[in-house]
Amino acid sequence: MSHPYPQVEMTPVYGICHAFLDIMAGACFRGDVAGTENLPGSGGYLLASNHASFLDPPLVGLPVNQQVCFFARKSLWKPGIAAWWLDAVGCIPVDRDGSSDITAMKRVIQAVKSGRVVILFPEGTRTPDGRLQEPKPGVGLLACRTGAPVVPARIFGSYEALGRGGGLRLGTPVSITYGRPLQPSDYDHPADGKERYPRAAARIMAAIAALEPPRFPIV
Repeated sequence: MSHPYPQVEMTPVYGICHAFLDIMAGACFRGDVAGTENLPGSGGYLLASNHASFLDPPLVGLPVNQQVCFFARKSLWKPGIAAWWLDAVGCIPVDRDGSSDITAMKRVIQAVKSGRVVILFPEGTRTPDGRLQEPKPGVGLLACRTGAPVVPARIFGSYEALGRGGGLRLGTPVSITYGRPLQPSDYDHPADGKERYPRAAARIMAAIAALEPPRFPIV
């Protein structure tokens, strides 16, 4: 049974940040959220979303009532409060200069096995024009190696709120739709051979692209 205040089941720093950002997001980017029933109530899994803005990681993670792990560039781990905070909230350092970061992969597998949720952005970086981009094979590799369920998510409005090259537009509605979890058999086909990981990434990205903005009936 989930706790009415999920922050109490998170680590202290993460829980405090989660509660604060939840309030700020509701005030600054009030949008709709659909498909939260598709989020597993417990256990580790991957959450794969499109990427249009620096706002995406926290906003996509806020409706999840479990502690979420995010990726961050290794270069951000510099002596001082930044490195302390990144470790305190459970960020996973990743080397963006390489196509395969073995240490990061091991941390993802460990996080999922320990019941954490890991957010992935298959496109690898923010879209330059608001449109969906081709996925990177790395997300397919991570998904296949973890063998975990993958929940597709699509965020709408974050590009308008803070897109690449644009300024912050407070008050812009940002909405999120979460799709049905993909089981390993849905995205991982070992018979694909050398194309196994790119095709797994493509299947995950296709599930994201198929999601539509939240639409709630008028009552």
